[in-house]
Formats: sequence, structure tokens, C-alpha cells
Amino acid sequence: MSRTTLVTGATQGIGLACSRALASRGHRIVGLARRAAAEGFPGELHAVDLGDRDALQAVLADLCRAHRFTGLVNNVGLSAPQPLERVDLDSYDRTFEVNATSAMLCAQALIPGMRAARFGRIVNVSSEVVLGMTARTAYAAAKAAVQSFSRTWALELALDGITVNTVAPGPVDTALFALNNPPGSEIRRRKLDRIPVGRLGEPEDIANAVAFFMAEESSFVTGQCLYVCGGSSLGSASFL
Repeated sequence: MSRTTLVTGATQGIGLACSRALASRGHRIVGLARRAAAEGFPGELHAVDLGDRDALQAVLADLCRAHRFTGLVNNVGLSAPQPLERVDLDSYDRTFEVNATSAMLCAQALIPGMRAARFGRIVNVSSEVVLGMTARTAYAAAKAAVQSFSRTWALELALDGITVNTVAPGPVDTALFALNNPPGSEIRRRKLDRIPVGRLGEPEDIANAVAFFMAEESSFVTGQCLYVCGGSSLGSASFL
């Protein structure tokens, strides 16, 4: 089967790793990002602000006329850590637009083509922070919404041959992670200390999980969430 997959937030970190992993498995990759430039990107790129719903819908309409999509990876992420008493509502709204609303708009645009093909794979990238983390009111809630989307969509789309699953990364060494956890910082060291396998994740670790859910052979797996976190979602592996 010919596979064409849309990846959001495709030009760096997890999105770029997903694009490369899926391309190596025969997918034609179409990427969306704020800047349509990435060295060695394995497909075509389109620049759009995923927090601008009108711009995003226009780009999606054009792409759906040009391609028959069978896959969607809702990967884009935006986090602006703020403690509860200082949550800025404009930042809060944009966090939801980028992380959650864009995922829904992409799914709405691509589902008709998947239904016509009687085949589709959607993977929503959430985050381990949905389990709780300080200063993440907006981001954790937005990613929890994305995680919930998967369960609802899985039920709605199962009879159409479309599966919907979630990958929830733990600490992954990306530009976004480094922005909030600078190298050499105490907060970065503390996060590393609580990962049982003893290392930060790499974007390729997440991409491999996404590729599993995207595979044709994964047709009996839907509505599930896989934490790819080195065991950190379980707690620390300290011994008495």
C-alpha cells in the first residue's frame, strides 16, 4: 500500500526523527512547521503557524487536494512553563491552539480521505507531564486533551479501518526540553536522576514507538497510550 503521512512540528526533535523513521519505512512524508527548512528533511515541507487556525485550515485544504493521506502524526508541541498564580491567559490560549486545536483540525482534514481508503493511522504525541508536573498547567492540560482525543477518535473511527493511538514521551533531549531544562542546570540533573534507565530519551526512541503504531500490522491496536519514558512514569528506582 502507498503511504502518505502528515507530520506536524516536523523540522526538529521528535518530529524530524518521526519523519525520518517513517520515510525509511516507505512513507511519503509531508511536514508542517513554522519554518519550511530542515537539513536532510525526507519529504516536502510547508510553513504554517500551527496556532493560527485559519492559516492551518487553508494549508490543509490545499494539501488534501494534492495528496491522499493515510497517516497523521500530531507531534507539534509548545510549552511555556508558568506557576499557577502567574498563568498568562494569552499564553494559555496559544498553548491549547498549538497543542490541541491543531491536532483536531489536522484530523478533521485528513479523515475523509482515510475513510475513503478504508485505512488510516493517527498517532497523537502527548507527554508524561499529563501525570503531573509543576508550572505546567496549560501544557499538561493541552497534552491531556490530545491524549483523550485518541480514545474518542479511536471509538469513532474503528469501523473505518482507522486506528488512533498516543505516544507519551518522558524527558527527551530536544531543543524544547533544553529550553526549559538547560544543560548543566540543577533541574536537568534532577530529571535525569529520576529516570530508572539512567539516561534522557533520544528523539529516535519516540520515533520507533510512533512507527509501531503507524504500521499496517498494528491494525488491532487502537485507543492506547504508550509511555516512552525510560521508566520515569513509574517513579524513581531508588533502593534502601
